[in-house]
Amino acid sequence: MSVRHQRKTIYIFMIIACIFVMDIYQIYVTSSHSSYHQFGVTYMTMNNPFYEVINNELKKEIEANGDKLITYDPALNIEKQNEQIYSFIEQKVDGIFVNPIDSQKIKPALQAAREANIPVIIIDAPAEDSELVTSTVVSDNYDAGVQCALDMMKRMSSANVILLKHTSARSAKDRIDGFLDTIEGHDTYKVINQDECEGQLEIAMPVMQKMLMETSDVDVVMALNDPSALGALAALEANHKSDVIVYGVDGTPDVKSLIKKNDSIAGTVAQSPIQIGKSAAEIMYDYLSGNEIVSEKIISVSLINRSNIDEYDEMGWQ
Repeated sequence: MSVRHQRKTIYIFMIIACIFVMDIYQIYVTSSHSSYHQFGVTYMTMNNPFYEVINNELKKEIEANGDKLITYDPALNIEKQNEQIYSFIEQKVDGIFVNPIDSQKIKPALQAAREANIPVIIIDAPAEDSELVTSTVVSDNYDAGVQCALDMMKRMSSANVILLKHTSARSAKDRIDGFLDTIEGHDTYKVINQDECEGQLEIAMPVMQKMLMETSDVDVVMALNDPSALGALAALEANHKSDVIVYGVDGTPDVKSLIKKNDSIAGTVAQSPIQIGKSAAEIMYDYLSGNEIVSEKIISVSLINRSNIDEYDEMGWQ
């Protein structure tokens, strides 16, 4: 065999070897991508420790299965949140978790996910169109409002009440509805003012300041969550009103730590972001495995006040 012929043979062999290696690599890449799931989650905002805890629990459960979670923060912008869901669809994720900013305006994005056959688990705040989602995991938000009202009625026979609301979020609306339905028919409890604060401390404080100027004769503040309760507390302290009590919902470490120290904090209804995150992950995996799932999982809540605060971890979440 001539040298020229040998070189040609070696060259051909090298080409065949390269093709073989590339085929093996492609098989490896394809199999490695198909061996794990990729999920997306978008919250109302990450400017709230409640959602950080949910996200940490989701991530822990998902990564324990060797899978990946992409987390987006729309910063209370519903248009941006819808765009984030469309992005997940384009990325062909295996499942989407959504904490809706607006229970109605989220519909187009949920419809798109449904048409793409991507399962959607709603967390914390229900969507109005439940038929568009795979399952919903929420706290018993209505009961949270009921428990705040019942505790108030035990403490005082009459009260002028101010409400801090976030009406576009179904979970927040349910809490206020539970409170209002419980005091309905009891004429000695009157709502004298109310306003929207999006559940944000930095919005709740000036909103509360404004309402105090409009209606200063107040006894109780019913806040949709703990951040807004803290905003109300800051406004009350700035106006030297120590005779007003405040209710929140969440069971945050910040509010729990104040219950023993500050008489203005009447209580907070504890949610469990740990259980919400864990349950959402479990339902998603059950669905992907073909197992039967519930269309809605409601997690019970409990009032924390000075009488039972010692039963809870003041430094952590439930």
